[in-house]
Formats: sequence, structure tokens, C-alpha cells
Amino acid sequence: MPTKVIAVANQKGGVGKTTTAVNLAACLAALGQRVLLFDLDPQANATSGVGVEKVDGASAYHVLLGEGSLLEKIKPTNFERLELVPSEMDLCAADLELARLENHLHRVALSLQPVRDSGRYDAILIDCPPSLGILSLNAFAACDGILIPLQCEYYALEGISMMNRILDQLRAAGVNPKLHIFGVVMTMFDGRTKLSNEVVEEVRRLLGEKVFETEIPRTTRLAEAPSHGQPIIYYDKYSTGAAAYQLLAQEVIARLPAIQ
Repeated sequence: MPTKVIAVANQKGGVGKTTTAVNLAACLAALGQRVLLFDLDPQANATSGVGVEKVDGASAYHVLLGEGSLLEKIKPTNFERLELVPSEMDLCAADLELARLENHLHRVALSLQPVRDSGRYDAILIDCPPSLGILSLNAFAACDGILIPLQCEYYALEGISMMNRILDQLRAAGVNPKLHIFGVVMTMFDGRTKLSNEVVEEVRRLLGEKVFETEIPRTTRLAEAPSHGQPIIYYDKYSTGAAAYQLLAQEVIARLPAIQ
């Protein structure tokens, strides 16, 4: 099966985007998938979340400007079958620099092509910045589908409608004609509250099968794991957070073959 590229994105911060990218990548790897986590967020939280130090010059910044190969930027992690393209602060300048370049929306796609062609990975997960700037749009142009983490709150659906407008524009402009929402995962779910249950019900009513069955709970252990540089299945493998991301990974694997 060809390498599948999934962008993990939500223009709103604090919705569990990086938590989902890190833990889904680790759980996919634990289930036997060969996974590359591509940290495209200048905050570099996915990088530290898998225990890799932020180092000057380690990000994809220069590769996106046409210097060198992304294959040279890939770093191992302490977790079997999981590798990383790290991020660091220099990616902050990428939005300005990329805007001046030819094919400025396709720089990530061009950089990823040799990685796809290498056949080293079953899945590449891109952790996007919490915005709809040029880096995120590049990820959308490069990916086979977008995975959207949605926090269980009333404003959740506003983000989906904005995302759909952007995807429509990118498809219409021919930037990525096959672009679609791969799936939506509900995060920070608290089954004890009426709000969480109402939001999930509404999202499922509107988006149907796009929404994964698995809901990611709001837990202290999930919040603690990044400070230890470990995905939740290694930090506390018997926690509810670990169980949820393992179930999500199984759902993702089941959906991957459907990506064209």
C-alpha cells in the first residue's frame, strides 16, 4: 500500500491537536505501522512530546526553501517504528519566506515526495500549526486527508465550517483536487457533563461517518505525558487516554486503505 499522508489540523489552539498527532503516531507504530511524525508547528510541541530535543537547524525550514533533502532531517525516536522530522523556532519565518517562492503552496508536497517514494513508511502524520497560514495550507496541499481533532465545546462546529470553506477553495484552485476530511475525532470528552454529550451528538448528526467512534477523554495523565517526552501508551499504558488512542489507531488503520 502506498504511503498515506494525514494532516492533523485545527485552526483553533488548545483542542488536543498535537496530543492527537503524537499519541496517534505512537499507537499506529505500536500496532506495526511504520510511521513518520512531521512536526510542522513552530512551537515544536510534537518534537518534545516524543522526547526529541529542539535543536537549531533541525527543522524542515531550509528544505522547504529548496535546500537539501527532507530524508536528511528525519530523526529516530525511542519508540519502535516511529521516526520524526523535528521542528524548532526557525519555522516561524517560513510563512513569510514561502510566500515569495514559486509553487509556494506545494513546498511541503515537493519535500515529502522523496520520502513517499522511499517506501520507508506506511503513514506520515503532519502536525500543523494552530492557524490557517501558509504552513498549514502546504500540509493540506501535500496530504491525502485531514484529521480534525474537535474539542467537546459549543464553538467546535464553527471550526469545521471554516475548514470546509478552505478545502473547497484549495480543491477549486487545483492545489489538491482530492483533498478531503479523513476523519474527525472528538477530544477532551467528559461523559459526566451534559455539554460534552450534546456536542458529540450534534457533531455526529451533522458529519455522520466522518466522526470516529472513539472519543478522547480529558485526563490528567494525557496532559502530563508530554512533559516526560513520552506518548501516553509509554507513560501510562493502562490509562483511559492510552486505551482511547489505541482504539483510535485501530479505526485509522481500518480507514487508510480507502484513501485514494
